[in-house]
Amino acid sequence: MLGMLEFMLKPELPPSWINNAVFYQIFPDRFAKSARLQNVSHLEPWDSLPTPHGYKGGDLYGVAEQIPYLLALGINAIYLCPIFRSASNHRYHTHDYFCIDEMLGGQAAFDFLLKTAHAHGIKIVLDGVFNHASRGFFQFHDLLENGAQSPFKDWFTVYNHPLNAYDGTPNYLCWYDNPALPKFNTANPEVREFIMRVGEHWLRLGIDGWRLDVPDEIDDDSFWQEFRLRCKKINPEAYIVGEIWGDAQRWLAGDQFDAVMNYPFTRIALGFCGANSLRSEVIANTGLYADIVALDAPKAAALADELLARHPLHTSLAQLNLMGSHDTPRMLSTLGSLKAAKLTVLLQMTFPGTPCVYYGDEIGLTGTREPSCRGTIPWDNFELWNADLLSWFKHCIALRHAQPALQRGTYQLVLAQGQVFAFERILEQDRILVVLNAGSNDVDFDLQGTWFDLINNKTISGTVVVPATRGLVFRA
Repeated sequence: MLGMLEFMLKPELPPSWINNAVFYQIFPDRFAKSARLQNVSHLEPWDSLPTPHGYKGGDLYGVAEQIPYLLALGINAIYLCPIFRSASNHRYHTHDYFCIDEMLGGQAAFDFLLKTAHAHGIKIVLDGVFNHASRGFFQFHDLLENGAQSPFKDWFTVYNHPLNAYDGTPNYLCWYDNPALPKFNTANPEVREFIMRVGEHWLRLGIDGWRLDVPDEIDDDSFWQEFRLRCKKINPEAYIVGEIWGDAQRWLAGDQFDAVMNYPFTRIALGFCGANSLRSEVIANTGLYADIVALDAPKAAALADELLARHPLHTSLAQLNLMGSHDTPRMLSTLGSLKAAKLTVLLQMTFPGTPCVYYGDEIGLTGTREPSCRGTIPWDNFELWNADLLSWFKHCIALRHAQPALQRGTYQLVLAQGQVFAFERILEQDRILVVLNAGSNDVDFDLQGTWFDLINNKTISGTVVVPATRGLVFRA
């Protein structure tokens, strides 16, 4: 454990590259399959509906081969769901934290992906599942075999023997009472050191950061303070982002995480942009998505102000702004409207924070609760792609890349009235005005001066008509 003196170091800022990043979250088994890898034979058909336990056979070579597609989309950072050896298609049941799953191509495929991505300026962030392991994790397997005589019995919280790891009530602490996911005893110095070494190992091999799975369930600030210090010693520019679904101020003081997955913003964006189209049957009983409600502009703006006020600007700019993930219904399924989806993408790419696109959302993949939100991309059938939505994603991402104020600028509310939400992003002399109309009718908006319309590429002044469920972006 690091000395107390090191904990007193001045809190660090997020990495310098994060404001320019647009992330793409990939579920490796479902993104792309490469012919380079001779995989196992018992796979589900690629185009069949996803199931809880079936494998589709996506791999890391497949990800690497689609780098040109990601570059054309405007992506320059990838967040990979878990890739370590596991006995689950999602790989949150980790067997070996130092081994890339062979079904994904093993270490050779990982090395190839990392080299290819970095050669094209794309960062790679891995998923760190450190709250719990799995029944296949060696130390827990030893405990299953040897009971109270196992040298690893204190790596977990055991109530009694036998462990009942497969039938009945488990006699050990596990994640959400799931016997497949024994929780680590992170109060044990051996466990703590093991996890720290995992974090260090992959950073030494060249990854650009960690996305931390349910880190609030390791309820120990000193643990994450040490994790940050040890990771940042290896790569000061590493991005550390936690999966925190609610208020994250505790973890964002500069001594633990750089950012969190910004689900509070997700709920604001979906509630406002989808005010007239939200599918209640989709968001009901889906975790915190059940809290999503239709929002008018004043309520959405007030919630946005409250969210931004929680953190200093550099933290707000580093937040991972996502419209869905492997844990939620897909954006288009939640919104129930292509127009609302396009408005949401525009808000995502212009609001303070670092955007993250869930793989396939850009082509209109649909899906409600897991596993249906974890479908495959139909690379062999472009007729199933929504070309209009894909073009819009590319346009909005390019807009963000072209305007530094959208990457690093301050935020100022301009108008919140009815279903019209307008704000400025300001960086020194640069001013970007974003006007969003989530209503079902066109509205007039007074520009108060001459601006350049970045959506329609023309100079305009005076009153402009903002179409229903559309947005416009202007540069002063």
